[in-house]
Amino acid sequence: MPKPISEIRKPEIVQAAIKAIGREGLPMPSYDSIAKEADMSRQLIRHYFPDPEGLMVAVCDALAASYRDCLMKGIIEAAVTERLPMFLDFYFDFLAGNQKPKDDGVYDAMFSLAASSEAVRMNLSGQYNLLQYTIAHEIQISNPTLSQKACREIAFLFVALMYGHWKMVATLGFSEDYNRVTREAVDRLIASYVQNYHDPDLD
Repeated sequence: MPKPISEIRKPEIVQAAIKAIGREGLPMPSYDSIAKEADMSRQLIRHYFPDPEGLMVAVCDALAASYRDCLMKGIIEAAVTERLPMFLDFYFDFLAGNQKPKDDGVYDAMFSLAASSEAVRMNLSGQYNLLQYTIAHEIQISNPTLSQKACREIAFLFVALMYGHWKMVATLGFSEDYNRVTREAVDRLIASYVQNYHDPDLD
């Protein structure tokens, strides 16, 4: 059965918006810019996305989906039992043959929009919370002696390191040699928790 035209047009519009944001940055690209990128009329863009904020939320969803798709492809191709090293390698661009999407500038724009858009802010918050709990789960599988609380703490620190890392390297142009520095720092962080984790709630 053929897809409804909306299921074809909407993703095309979202991808056009991502390209326009990547090229033009903020303020948010106009409907005219997105229409030109998508090779559609401005009216058609407005038909499917009458609210610009709704379009930006769809952009956030598409960005997150691209990461999930790349990561799952790498996991399936590798067919390994312990997935944590693959997760960490992927987010610092060390997963052979399966690079992290090059969309850091667009993510930067979404975080800027989050300051004034609750819908965008909630979407990004949900994405990063899901990443934290996914990484925490993988850490606990690989390190069963660690408590759930310790794994959540490490996962939060991972998200903070990963996000800050790409702002420095991809956005500000610091050397990509720091990919290795930050990736190895995550391993040392996990090892330090395994060797000496103290839960203050148990005092």
